[in-house]
Amino acid sequence: MDNFEKHIRKNATRFDTHKADRAKLWANISAALEQPEPKVIPLWKRPMLRIAASVVLLLGIAGFIGLSVMGVGTSEPQYVSRELLDIDRHYQGLVAYQVQLVQNNPNLTANDKAEFLSFMDELDAEYEVLRKEMHKNLDNERVLEAIVANYKKRIELIENLLQQINDAKQPDEDYGYTL
Repeated sequence: MDNFEKHIRKNATRFDTHKADRAKLWANISAALEQPEPKVIPLWKRPMLRIAASVVLLLGIAGFIGLSVMGVGTSEPQYVSRELLDIDRHYQGLVAYQVQLVQNNPNLTANDKAEFLSFMDELDAEYEVLRKEMHKNLDNERVLEAIVANYKKRIELIENLLQQINDAKQPDEDYGYTL
């Protein structure tokens, strides 16, 4: 036995002098039970907050559906197949390079450049129509061939123009000899 236990056993009668008043304890408990609880309205039950949340939710759903259905918000055109994507990247690079050559060529007048580029814009518009047709007919080989032919036509036109410019630059060395 340790000292603490010895002390408690010696002074046990002193601890028994204070007894709990049961009536007083019960009065305190019943008074605490009778106090009305403050009325708390949860945040999600407030009508204005419910309306605001509903509006935000509806706008969010409508926005999501609108963006997904309409395809708005995508800067990249959507491609039907990997094959079309590869073809498009390849030919767009070639066409862009050659159009830049035409624009930077000092031997062409501004009018010639504008006329040529307007014709290229017409071919671009035709390409967009073909690309939309490709989305409608996923496995249409003829549409894919038409897209490739469109790009080839653009490249051919640019090459012909550049060839004509280069031919005009070459001096006429066909003097011939007269005897």
